[in-house]
Amino acid sequence: MSNKTFSNFNLQPSDNRGHLLTEQVNPRSDCLDQLNTEDLVTLFCDEDREPQRAVAAAIPELIEAVEAITGRLRIGGRLFYLGAGTSGRLGVLDAAECPPTFCSDPDLVQGVLAGGAPALLRSSEGLEDLEHAGQKDLEDRDFGSVDCLVGIAAGGTTPYVKGGLAYAEQINALAIAISCVPLEQAVLPCSIDIRLLTGPELLTGSTRLKAGTATKMALNILSTCVMVRLGKVFGNRMVDVAASNSKLMDRALRILRDLADVDRDLGMELLQASEGSVKLALLMHAGGLDAQAAQELLIDHDNQLRTALASCSNCKT
Repeated sequence: MSNKTFSNFNLQPSDNRGHLLTEQVNPRSDCLDQLNTEDLVTLFCDEDREPQRAVAAAIPELIEAVEAITGRLRIGGRLFYLGAGTSGRLGVLDAAECPPTFCSDPDLVQGVLAGGAPALLRSSEGLEDLEHAGQKDLEDRDFGSVDCLVGIAAGGTTPYVKGGLAYAEQINALAIAISCVPLEQAVLPCSIDIRLLTGPELLTGSTRLKAGTATKMALNILSTCVMVRLGKVFGNRMVDVAASNSKLMDRALRILRDLADVDRDLGMELLQASEGSVKLALLMHAGGLDAQAAQELLIDHDNQLRTALASCSNCKT
């Protein structure tokens, strides 16, 4: 690596981080390079039970976070994930999945990655050392006091994430931290502190492994549960999905069939009339409504399909 790469970020030796749980050596993998393929794969599968245990141990904090985020989004707030390296990429991934899954506005859930879009494909971990950059990236997106920030830092020491979280607290936004080290090893500025203690990695310090898996699980829980609370799910069906391609069209038709006993021909008619909205199609069929009347009914019931359906005198679902 050239000296120019280092001089770009004015790198200095960091404090010794060897005490961090994510940096410690896993005794189970001391001979990792000497294992045969079967033993390698078996060892990784055994270790990958730890993320599930770690996430389960954080259930109280996850519940608190879901309720707090939901409350903010209901009054016009947005959800931001902020991170560097693997942590940031996981946030971007979860944010990117929300619009196709829940038909949410792309601005509602946003992933903010140190280094921006280029860092998705090319490592730019040096940028995580810039504490002011976390605040600046949030300011560039008009992050405000009604919004929510989930700062993700596996080792709990990333300056980029700490700067973003500190800024969120400063302006009274909701600040939530996700890390994989105990509180006594790294303090993060936040009001909700989610600790996913997955232990030392099989490949020492490679937090894309167990720490990354636990983080992805936690983000799955946060975004999905928030969307459920916001009324974007009916039963276990993603009724806010928009039938925008052939796969989603098939899924939409199956949802209409299963929930309202609608055959595919009628289902196609309903989806065309609702501009691809499964939720509207269900309400139109149940209440004998046109798209505009169904939309107004949904708005009257805070976009909650179940309560809107209950208000239909001739509800069929």
